[in-house]
Amino acid sequence: MLDGLADFCTEELAEHGCASVSIAVARGGEIVLEQAHGFADTATGRPATPGTAYALASISKAITATGVCLAVDDGLLGLDDPAPGPGGGPVPTVRQLLQHRSGLRGYHDFHYDPSTPSPIDPDRYAQPLAEPGSGFEYSNLGYRRLGALLERATGRELGDFLRERVLLPLGMTDTFYGAAYPGSAPTAERYTADGRRYPVCTMGTPAAGAAWATAGDLARFGHGAPGLLRPETAAAAGEALAITEHVGYGLGWIISTGPGPQVRSHGGGMGGVAAMVVAVPELDLSLGVLCNSTNKAARDAILDHLLTELVPGYDPRTISPFPPDPARPPALPEGRWAGQIFTSEGQVPIRVAILTEGRITVALGDGPSVTAEASAGSDYELRAALDLQLPTADARVASPELALGLNRRGEGLVGRVAAHKNGDRTGLLGNYLVHACELAPI
Repeated sequence: MLDGLADFCTEELAEHGCASVSIAVARGGEIVLEQAHGFADTATGRPATPGTAYALASISKAITATGVCLAVDDGLLGLDDPAPGPGGGPVPTVRQLLQHRSGLRGYHDFHYDPSTPSPIDPDRYAQPLAEPGSGFEYSNLGYRRLGALLERATGRELGDFLRERVLLPLGMTDTFYGAAYPGSAPTAERYTADGRRYPVCTMGTPAAGAAWATAGDLARFGHGAPGLLRPETAAAAGEALAITEHVGYGLGWIISTGPGPQVRSHGGGMGGVAAMVVAVPELDLSLGVLCNSTNKAARDAILDHLLTELVPGYDPRTISPFPPDPARPPALPEGRWAGQIFTSEGQVPIRVAILTEGRITVALGDGPSVTAEASAGSDYELRAALDLQLPTADARVASPELALGLNRRGEGLVGRVAAHKNGDRTGLLGNYLVHACELAPI
């Protein structure tokens, strides 16, 4: 099976500057192929092995969701129960949190000194920015709330409950939650796209991204997770509301919706992590692919190679909830607007001028204007990336850049401002802090 896979993996790792990959393929939950290539630690030359544990990032959501569904089966939670949280505002249901339709915003935070508390409090970003059920918006904060609900409902710490009810029953003995890996398996160091090592980091949303596993454990999870649940709950987990014409999001799983065998998957990506779990129930097939680089190109190429060989008629669009969104000319007219960015630390004045030839200028408070190229995308009539510091204490921690997205509403503009930092350009991946904004013409 898959002759030439080792050479293919070695070539892809070299082409994309990825330190290593670990792969496991299972049929009926039994591992039929395990390979690892490259280095778990480039400084020491320690090789990756099939027994190496990697950080999973957002694949953690699928594991957390399975735990939530078990609590539903135990009568401790209901999928359509309200799920209140800090910050007030509209209250989503458990199901809406699981499906990323809670109205909660995008968010991540990473703190690279575990000996000190993080200066960022996720509760300051916990109020929904949209009505629950109004649309899909991928939200780590939603899974943070699910983790807290699960702990309250079970009276157990999240990692302990998941290990007892999900991981050990599936034979996932090397899988744990934690900022640093607490198990006995060797671990893969994490690297930026240009090869710099990431230190241990904590995050404010561990239920959304703090799991570690081997590729074999991940393949076991892909096969076995539905079998832990009552049939009606397992069926609900596979009921996906559409995101694109090819995929929807169920209860913790990305579900293909097109022709061919149904594909269930979830990816994971953050600083030094590119991971994927895939299950094709009709073929009794599951697999895990784990890389220790922020750059997902090697992971995607290797995954595409595997699935093209193993799944008849495989289409890569059936595992991605975020299709390419090519830039188009801005759809907003030339003009000048002024308004406010609404942050937990107060309102920040913003001025925007839309110029000719797809350019804009943006100024915050009394600061100088910054000029940038603008475009339009599927979600916004105007979007732009700016080297502009949002003047809040949280943003000054590790979010020196600004992403702006605007749409028309009446005579004015509404949208989002995200303070963030691209760790592959300089330093390490920073925090992603989203705020609403409103502007009126001037």
